[in-house]
Amino acid sequence: MEKIKVILNRESNTLDVWFDDAEKEFICEETGEEVILKKDKNNRVIGFEKLNIFTDKQVNVPIEVMTT
Repeated sequence: MEKIKVILNRESNTLDVWFDDAEKEFICEETGEEVILKKDKNNRVIGFEKLNIFTDKQVNVPIEVMTT
């Protein structure tokens, strides 16, 4: 894994996190918790999408990044 890509989309009220190239997405699987797993053709999870991330779209979101 070279990088993790995080997309916070206020218009669609979603948070997308990618562990691999989004172009490799082959199938999606809903978990029933407003989370969609993005999988490649080998059924490996390469990302996820959290639906309805904000109850208030105007809220400011502080970002903290940690690596070890």
